[in-house]
Amino acid sequence: MNHSTTQEAHVVAGKARPRGRFPHVTRAGDFLFVSGTSSRRPDNTIAGASADELGAVTLDIREQTRVVIENIRDILRSVGADLSNLVEISSFLVNMNDFRGYNEVYGEYFDETGPSRTTVAVHQLPHPHLLIEMKAVAYAPKP
Repeated sequence: MNHSTTQEAHVVAGKARPRGRFPHVTRAGDFLFVSGTSSRRPDNTIAGASADELGAVTLDIREQTRVVIENIRDILRSVGADLSNLVEISSFLVNMNDFRGYNEVYGEYFDETGPSRTTVAVHQLPHPHLLIEMKAVAYAPKP
């Protein structure tokens, strides 16, 4: 596809490859749109998900939330922005019972001066061990 010169899309090296044909981040003018981001690592393992020797799975909403926000931060930094540039975040939780842990970690990164936020429950995410996915919009005028 051919886009105008005011729109640029990037897949970020060193991050988990998108599970489809889309970029990690798209710049449109002064805005950056970060695609849905999880706690998936570049090797496709999932931070905040572990299994013991018998296969019992433990999922940690706090760790997953922290890694999702840090992945968004890394994606933004790859295009010269940071978390402070965020103006909107949409969060998708598989289970609203995880809201408290998610909200606690979120509050370590943002306060009432940060981005607007919407949190919704979804039926499922692309992997059964994912508890959360977030997408974001940042305002970051080019220098």
